[in-house]
Parts: sequence; structure tokens; C-alpha cells
Amino acid sequence: MKVLVTGGTGFLGANLVRHLLARGDEVVCTTRRTSPGLCLDGLDVVLDPTPLDDAEALRRLLDDVDGVYHLAGTFDPGPTGEALMRAIHVDATRSLCEASLAAGVQRLVLCSSSITVGWGGLHDLGDETRAVTDLDRYYGRSGPLRAYHDTKAEAEALVASYVPRGLETVTVNPDYILGAWDIKPTSGAMVLAMAKRWLPVYPKGGKCFQDADDCALGHVYAMDRGVPGERYLLGRWNLSYRDFLGTVASVVGRRPPALPLPRRVGELAGRLGAVLQRLDAHKFAGLDRYVLRSMAEERYRSGRKAVATLGVPETPIEQSIEKALRWFRDHDYY
Repeated sequence: MKVLVTGGTGFLGANLVRHLLARGDEVVCTTRRTSPGLCLDGLDVVLDPTPLDDAEALRRLLDDVDGVYHLAGTFDPGPTGEALMRAIHVDATRSLCEASLAAGVQRLVLCSSSITVGWGGLHDLGDETRAVTDLDRYYGRSGPLRAYHDTKAEAEALVASYVPRGLETVTVNPDYILGAWDIKPTSGAMVLAMAKRWLPVYPKGGKCFQDADDCALGHVYAMDRGVPGERYLLGRWNLSYRDFLGTVASVVGRRPPALPLPRRVGELAGRLGAVLQRLDAHKFAGLDRYVLRSMAEERYRSGRKAVATLGVPETPIEQSIEKALRWFRDHDYY
């Protein structure tokens, strides 16, 4: 099978490309001049500079391609971030769908995000059928987090609209992913921070975690046997941040965090972050008040649909943490 992958130079894309090569697929990856080369160095893939906003050039690129994995995405809190997120999540998705349809590509898998999926407590897990209620409260009326949600949701609706036109599209919604090739780092930032030093506090909330290899296989299985028009939440282990960081501490050989982060401290940090983000939006993105507020809440979701219908594996979270830690260590992150 010949496939096109966008976003192959990123964390999740790097894991996906390796699984595609392992099963014998021929892989073409779109790249930009600014794309990091580390994730694909030495791999038997074709790197192509075709821009994602050029539907005609994409059509030519897709002439003999069987399937498309659209993983390209970004969360950009900078002053031009909202326009960039729209260009990548919506405009590029439209170009890919149009080009795929014109070239006769059978199937496209869109990598969206769990941000578009509702959540609940441990005894009331959110799933693919649950929408996020009160968007203004949780993501703000405007700003980068709201723009990220809105453009991802628009991309999901967009790809679904191509199913009646003859392009089989499937959406996957990854939650909190841990493993190797987290080059920025993103999800592994807490693992890396704890590897470097003891963290005394933990957020009061919780998330749904999954192994990066399992998530990559979720994309592969969505291509192979996902139902067109459906979406699949990719996540497995619902853990409080206290339990998660306690497990990280055990793996890295440190004491677990001892104190919950008071909600009031988080709110004050969010106010401080609003000021600091004016100086450097990217450096202080983690101090966004909506991001901090989310970490104080239990945002648990169920990935049972992907496990039961696609056959996604369920790697223990300890192994995922070990993979991330080993990769950070081998690449001199600490």
C-alpha cells in the first residue's frame, strides 16, 4: 500500500511512519523547509515539499496513492496563531480532501484531537458521542485554545462531508500520548521535568493517557477497518495527575509529588500568564488560564470503541513512561 503522511516529522507522525514501514507500506511524507529532520532521519521514506494549500499539486502527488494520513497540526498561541491553525487544520484539510477525491484516493484518516470530545468523571466517562458543553467557560470566547478547538471541530465536520461524495474519511481523536519521539517535547514535558528534578506539587485533575505506539496503530487500524464518517477516541488509562505523576516518579526514581496545587494558585498563575504571554506567547503558553483550569478538573474519556472495534492495543502506562524517558535520555534532553 502506498500512503501519504502529513505531519510525519512530529511526535505522533514519527511513531506512525515507523509502524507503516514495519508493515511494508510505501510512505511519502510532506515536509516544509522548517520541518525538523530528526524524526525521519535514516528512514526509507520519500520526502516531498508539496505545500498543503496547493490542491492541484497535491492531486498530482496523490495520483498513485492508496490512502492519506493527515496528522499535520499545531497549537500556536502567538499573534498569528489563529490564522495558522485555520490554515493547517481547515484549509489544508479541504485541499487534501479535494485532491484525494480528484486523484481517486480511497480513504483519508484525519488526526483531530480529544479537545473536541466531551469528558466526565471516572464513573461517567466521556466518549465520541459527547460534545463539549459550555465552550466559552472551558476554552474561552476567543484566544488560542478556543481557536484550536474550533478549527479541529471544523476539520472533523469537513472530512465527514466528503463521505457522501465518495471519499472514505475516518477521524481519530488522540488524548494524552506518551512515548518516544516527543521532540518538542509536548505530552512528555512532565516526564522530562520530573527526570530533571523533584516536583513538589501535582494538579488536582486528571486525564486519559495512551501509549504513542498504540495511538499510531489506532491510525493504521482506522485506515484498515474504521467506519467511514465515524470518529474514534484514542486513549486508554484514566488517571488523576497525582496517580500519573506518582507512577512517573516511580519510573524515574524520585519521590512522588506531595501536595495538591491549590485552585487559587492556579488562577493566580493564569492571571500572571496573561501578562507574560504578551512578552512571549510561546514560552508562557502553559500558563494560559484555561489550560491551568483544565488541569484542575477530572477530564476522563473512554477509548473502548477503538479498542473493541479497531483492536487498538492497551500498553501499560508504565511502559509508555519508560519509552519516553529512554528516548529523552538517549537524545540528551537531560
